[in-house]
Amino acid sequence: MLKFNIFIKWRIVIKKGFYILALFIVLLISGCATKNRPTPSIETEHTENNTTKYAEDTDSFEDEFSDTQTKEPLDPLSSYNRAMTTFNDTIFVYALNPLSKAYNASTPDIMRESISNFMHNLLFPIRFTNNLLQGKFQNASDELERFIVNSTVGIAGLFDPAGTYMSIYPHNEDFGQTLGYYGIGSGFHIVLPFLGPSNVRDSLGLVADGYLSPLIYQSSLARYKLPKNYFQSIAIVGFDIVNKNASHLGAYESLKKDAVDLYPYLRDFYETKRQTDIEE
Repeated sequence: MLKFNIFIKWRIVIKKGFYILALFIVLLISGCATKNRPTPSIETEHTENNTTKYAEDTDSFEDEFSDTQTKEPLDPLSSYNRAMTTFNDTIFVYALNPLSKAYNASTPDIMRESISNFMHNLLFPIRFTNNLLQGKFQNASDELERFIVNSTVGIAGLFDPAGTYMSIYPHNEDFGQTLGYYGIGSGFHIVLPFLGPSNVRDSLGLVADGYLSPLIYQSSLARYKLPKNYFQSIAIVGFDIVNKNASHLGAYESLKKDAVDLYPYLRDFYETKRQTDIEE
């Protein structure tokens, strides 16, 4: 009971300070906004996992990028994308999957879950910043509360008391979604080595999020990063991928089992999902 009282007091203090910060950021963004940028509006309020989400205004300005829901995705790199899809599929089937199965067999579920929680907690700056940039201040407030509670009571993020006991759930947003939120189209599709399906907008988003992530080494921001060089960064990210895949063995096979042609199937699945993520 004492813990819950402490949680409630923390939430009140955090929210008061947070909304002052949010007001300042709103004024800053409003001053820098251009006249042709579409303005997000709150259309309806609904609850999902005790959180409030806002729907964006569906009108978007015309540009050279395509709308993946109404048109065939731009695909000038189809030959390259097909070859890279085959390469990634081979790596997954013959390298990642066997490694993940061995890792799964040698580690208990609770250890893999704690590692996943820890990694997710470290990526708080990405979610917090992109929720702010999209004007989702309640979501950003939830992310801040989750980070504080899970980093302390949750022992450096190994556990998730914010979600388990306080019903404060994560709001996963990245810079690719932020660009899409403000009407920037996806551009042409591109398959990245090892990382899989993407597009021009989301690839640029990966670069931006890399500066925020404490797991991606940047020489100019080395003091704020956990890895001290690019090799350590690759090792950490690679381990995170193995840990996640070990907890979801069979998911990829289940996804691709109905594909007549693997590349366009994965391309369309990715583009549709990203569009859905942006509209939420």
